[in-house]
Amino acid sequence: MTVSLAPRIAAKRSAEELQALAERGNLELGSLTEHEASPADAVAWVARNFSMTSAAVACSMADAALPHLVAEHLPGVDVLFLDTGYHFAETRFTRDEVGRVLDVRIVDVLPEQTVAQQDAEFGAKLHERDAALCCERRKVTPLRDALAGYEVWFTGVRRDEAPTRTRTPLVTWDERNGLVKVNPVAAWTFDDLLDYADAHRVPVNLLVSNGYPSIGCEPCTKPVAAGEDPRSGRWAGLSKTECGLHV
Repeated sequence: MTVSLAPRIAAKRSAEELQALAERGNLELGSLTEHEASPADAVAWVARNFSMTSAAVACSMADAALPHLVAEHLPGVDVLFLDTGYHFAETRFTRDEVGRVLDVRIVDVLPEQTVAQQDAEFGAKLHERDAALCCERRKVTPLRDALAGYEVWFTGVRRDEAPTRTRTPLVTWDERNGLVKVNPVAAWTFDDLLDYADAHRVPVNLLVSNGYPSIGCEPCTKPVAAGEDPRSGRWAGLSKTECGLHV
């Protein structure tokens, strides 16, 4: 099911309560230790401490492993899709498949401006001239606004993706967005992700098998050669390595 509705949570706990909960969760799950909890256990911890309506899953639609994992414990959970206006056709198809086959609610998160409106104000192909500003307007700000209605969000950030992510904890307090951030698959490799998707028969973006281990907007994403950094195809040729959602 795909909707473009407001979040369903009635009222949020205070920032102090949520921050304390995040700190406790990280300790309980043994984050970044040899006794670190499994992805399923991390999601189960969230299910014990948060309602389904207070949680959201951020999904780039490279695959549906994370939405499937979360929906096992929080059926009907909101899955946020950042509809930037620049996605590959394969990504939009994957979004539709995720909404069709999984017990989740797809929520399209839209920028304030359409691509045409942005072009009219800033000129065409802003991503070529100022990729950071384009990401801020089409990803970071819309997601921040959407997350305001939740207490916790799940991401698919993995430690093997880039040097900037090697110390990613299972649970953290997201100061910028004002909620708890959970990275249940932080310890997984790319192969672990594909193995899970295969074992549970969940949708995988067709681009993944064609050299795209990390998928963003079409103009800013290139295929990656075997053995290269899986995120090296994002903003290829630029010093930029993050859109700003996780930094």
